[in-house]
Amino acid sequence: MKSAESTVFSPTRRRMAMALPLLGCVSWASAAPVSRAPQRASRALMGTQVDIVADGEDGSVLRRAIDKAYAEMARLEALFSRYQPDSAVSRISRAAGIQPVAVPAEVMAVLKTAQQMFRLSDGAFDITVGSLKGWSFEAGQHTVPPASLVARQRQLVDARRLVLNESAGTAYLTRHDMALDLGGIAKLPILEAGMRVLRQQGVSNALINGGGDVLVVGQLQGRPWRVGLRDPRAPERLLGALSVQGQAVVASSGDYERYFFAAGKREHHILDPRTGYPTVGVHGVSLLARDVAQVNGLGAAMMVQGAKAGQALVARQPGVDALVVAGDGGAWYSAGMAVALGRGAG
Repeated sequence: MKSAESTVFSPTRRRMAMALPLLGCVSWASAAPVSRAPQRASRALMGTQVDIVADGEDGSVLRRAIDKAYAEMARLEALFSRYQPDSAVSRISRAAGIQPVAVPAEVMAVLKTAQQMFRLSDGAFDITVGSLKGWSFEAGQHTVPPASLVARQRQLVDARRLVLNESAGTAYLTRHDMALDLGGIAKLPILEAGMRVLRQQGVSNALINGGGDVLVVGQLQGRPWRVGLRDPRAPERLLGALSVQGQAVVASSGDYERYFFAAGKREHHILDPRTGYPTVGVHGVSLLARDVAQVNGLGAAMMVQGAKAGQALVARQPGVDALVVAGDGGAWYSAGMAVALGRGAG
């Protein structure tokens, strides 16, 4: 989906993210003397910078686990990227209107999740926005398509035309020129797979940050991890900081990652499948939950639906809290998010 996460699969460049791990010095993190430092690494993956912090006693074990986590995430990126011609996603799009395509189990799982979010959001989240090929948000290639082209390509946007056959392991777009964009639904599962590898390798305390989507397990030096939430219109300012531990995910979506100005208007890459144009009314969404499955695709759907409908949507998701920054500069906090940020209930 051409959403806040669609940069997952575009050429890599560093962007401002709404969720920001606060990892400065570790002096705040432990009252006891620190005998070993956490292992940290950063690599370019999924069109962004993916950071891993792992905390434990044996540095060599942590480093090996980190390498294996990156390898698994790179493997999955190759399946989901619409920028790689041999990926499963690219093959599905090329075969649109021609024939079903066999897909790996990992891809089938994400496509099923996308269909579920399409239904849950009444069509606000739709991975067939990849059909809106006239738009380009890549550096040096900014393009606003003519209204006539948007209108034609908009007719191809309909997730109901994605046919999944689980028994055969195939996916099929039923109309020629349709295309998928899994940027709004694939990044979190990829980061989750990296975290799963870390845990399988015996790492009990870790953080993975992929362009503002943050997954944590355990603690850092005996204290909760800290994740700051930036103001999407004033990135130097924090709206608050979350203390998270055990297992948690902080997922962010927004119009601040890839955008350009054309004829004095800000054009950003979160496209509304109902209109074919960038969303309006919400600048950014941050979600807090225990599991990736609870929030995957939800932020992008809320951006499309708008502030009021987005609030109603998140209210129906048990265990999910949200911060929504509206177009008028106002911020809405769910009750749980307000408490987590130390703003009191409500």
